[in-house]
Amino acid sequence: MMGLPPKRGTRRRASRSAALSAAVLALVTALGAGVPAGAVSATAPGAPGISSAWTTGAKRGVGTSTTLESKVWHTLGQGILNEVYYPRLDVPNVQDMQYVVSDGRSFTELERDATTSRILLPDSRSLRYRQVNTDRDGRYRITKTYITDPRRSVLLVRTRFEVLEGGPLRLYALYNPSLNGSGMGDSGATSGGTLVASDGEVASALAASNGFSAATSGYSGTSSDGYRDLEADHRLDNRYDRAGETGNLVQTARVPVETDTTFTLALGFGEDRGAAKTAAHGALASGYGAARHEYDAGWHRYLASIDPVPRSVASRGLITQYNVAAMTLKSQEDKTYRGAFVASTSIPWGGAKNADSCCTGGYHLVWSRDLYHTATAAMALGDRAAANRALDYLLNVQWREDGSFPQNTWLDGEPHWPSLQLDEVAYPIVLAQQLGRTGDAEWAKLRKSADFIVENGPATPQERWEEESGYSPSTIAAEIAGLVTAADIARQHGDRQAARRYLATADEWQRKVADWTFTTTGPHGDGEYYQRVDDDGDPNNGHQLCLNNGGGCHDERAVVDAGFLELVRLGVKPADDPTVLDSLPETDDRLRVRTPNGPGWYRYNHDGYGEAAGGEPYTGTGIGRLWPLLTGERGEYEIASGDSAGTHLETMARMANEGYLIPEQVWDRPSENGFVFGEGTGSATPLAWSMSQFVQLANNMDAGRNLETPDVVARRYTD
Repeated sequence: MMGLPPKRGTRRRASRSAALSAAVLALVTALGAGVPAGAVSATAPGAPGISSAWTTGAKRGVGTSTTLESKVWHTLGQGILNEVYYPRLDVPNVQDMQYVVSDGRSFTELERDATTSRILLPDSRSLRYRQVNTDRDGRYRITKTYITDPRRSVLLVRTRFEVLEGGPLRLYALYNPSLNGSGMGDSGATSGGTLVASDGEVASALAASNGFSAATSGYSGTSSDGYRDLEADHRLDNRYDRAGETGNLVQTARVPVETDTTFTLALGFGEDRGAAKTAAHGALASGYGAARHEYDAGWHRYLASIDPVPRSVASRGLITQYNVAAMTLKSQEDKTYRGAFVASTSIPWGGAKNADSCCTGGYHLVWSRDLYHTATAAMALGDRAAANRALDYLLNVQWREDGSFPQNTWLDGEPHWPSLQLDEVAYPIVLAQQLGRTGDAEWAKLRKSADFIVENGPATPQERWEEESGYSPSTIAAEIAGLVTAADIARQHGDRQAARRYLATADEWQRKVADWTFTTTGPHGDGEYYQRVDDDGDPNNGHQLCLNNGGGCHDERAVVDAGFLELVRLGVKPADDPTVLDSLPETDDRLRVRTPNGPGWYRYNHDGYGEAAGGEPYTGTGIGRLWPLLTGERGEYEIASGDSAGTHLETMARMANEGYLIPEQVWDRPSENGFVFGEGTGSATPLAWSMSQFVQLANNMDAGRNLETPDVVARRYTD
């Protein structure tokens, strides 16, 4: 089920720069000062260059081929290409790649900084994005269309460069690799007119269909950095055939252009430079047109294979949004470890994340909880094969011998963050029961998971927001659903003793969840509502809750979230349960914000996981912003209550960016600091959970009920 085994040692290898002292780094500029203007030298000076970083988590486009042969994924943001993943979705290899424009005399500028950018989807049934970047001074326009070659691990960038005024102008490709998960271990060279680079067992090759008229490899921030060279006098004076020492490599190449020129860049990957170069030139030889046709056809076939678009979507003109959600979810699956859908092909606030050493986890990891939501969305789409692959991954890769699941893992199952969240132990049981995967092999593992919940619940070391321990309504809801579905599987296997044990535990927890988490002495509203989490199961003792993201310490009764709605979604409590109804006013009063795009909700009050007050990236403290997936969860509650969720579906669609990607967080106040009220922040876009919630809500609206509610749980407690 897992495909090829991972190459060991990649993730945990020490950065080659880790031992560099501050004194050595201070010498970078001096080391790069020895080559006279106009010289061509074999070896670039200035190693290792300045420190490296990743890029913003706010992606406006993602893409990959539907084929398994092409093991490369790309993301787009700020008008340029940024992280590229190869050969697996947990290995980022590129900080960014963009064009530099100069007249050779008076100006040199990065397209990211000097242009206004639009992103388009030329074919609404394919993940083929186009960026149109127009110079703010009206001198040029750059149009780039991105695909991956379905037959090779190659990214193709079809580019049209137009001089709109003045000229002639010069165009350079500026490539900043961060191969093998880090930015300080790369070396590079020019090989037969192609820029090649490598770090360990990952190599890249950059070539152009019309060739490069000049190329150089150097170290970022030093005199051998091609962009710094261009900045100095608007000419690429110093060219280096080789950057042999490892460091923060940057590669620059001049592309021959005239007034209106169309060409293709090929960025190929392989296990070594020769393989990467062969792949890049093979893609160019086959031609962009043929690759684009095959790329689009793959996505067309996928959309044709799933269920028709729901009426709730078609009637609101949201067909493209729905199709992009479906395709994006498919794009988040690895091609070696099948069923491993990552939470997001992004690194939240990546521009503030040091990339010198391997490996920044970002969100390109697998959480059992997020994977459950992706799998249930796949079921709603009619892609049961994807849901079954997800369950296979959960049971064959992530499952531990004691029945538990780690907080999250790399694709090979190695834990990244080592904590335990009991809802993540329960969800695979729920998923298996809903898929009808209840055979002997599955039950042998799921029984251990159910036993683990009984023996370790209901309090959890971390709840679903991954920060606090204690009694959590959302976690307890998942535990109860897991135990009731486990009892159903146990009955199918004739194990009545286990079934009775699971049901007795679930029933007790269902009766007591309010006793443990519903305060009657709270400081908000009438004082009666569900807390976010309680440390000891006494919701009226007012113990201090110190938030583990810089949100400060508070009376635990004062911190609320909407996690209690999971009791309704999972069939543990009816929508009109008095404790649920009593909690809605306090939750909305503290957490709801009416944005220009519709209502949004915070995770909880006092949340510190978001940009700082001035808009700076989150680095340990900040202000939590609004989460679109919570708008979707509220919509599911409205469905359970017999009301309309149309406003919530439309709000989620409006909160998507122009690439139709729904973010993790949106800005929560009037537009400022470069953010727009009700639109995405620098956290994680797309978030698979957000895209899944949109798909689920749309299908639930058509069904008139929440399809992911386990029938066996609802029959026991709410029917």
